[in-house]
Amino acid sequence: MSVTRVNPAGVHALPQLITQVTVAERRRLAYVSGQVAWDENGEPVGRGDHAAQIAQIIRNLDACLASVGATRSDLVKETVYVVEYVPDLAPVIIGALREGVTAPPASTLVAVPALFAPEFLIEVEVVVAIPDHASEAI
Repeated sequence: MSVTRVNPAGVHALPQLITQVTVAERRRLAYVSGQVAWDENGEPVGRGDHAAQIAQIIRNLDACLASVGATRSDLVKETVYVVEYVPDLAPVIIGALREGVTAPPASTLVAVPALFAPEFLIEVEVVVAIPDHASEAI
């Protein structure tokens, strides 16, 4: 009933940012829809500002995860889609996602030409291994 994180020999590792392989043994998984920078009323937050958008996305993710008794430390996989990507954005986005996280998930960052609406620059989709103590509450 654990999550094992592995950075195998022979594969470049960035252990503070990502885990190359994540195994969730006998855990319930939750799949969270891609989150963008809109507030609870559906209004865009941080137009044109990647840092402001990832901050709102984290608020949205944290709320979604809390609804199943999980936190970002329970993530096993994330996919981050970024419009207008340049390498200097990686630490802004991934750094914000890692704040307060005990172990990083398997992670993919993809530069994309556009998302579903032009005001959004980032979308984050995650899979979470629901902690044992939370499994009964759902």
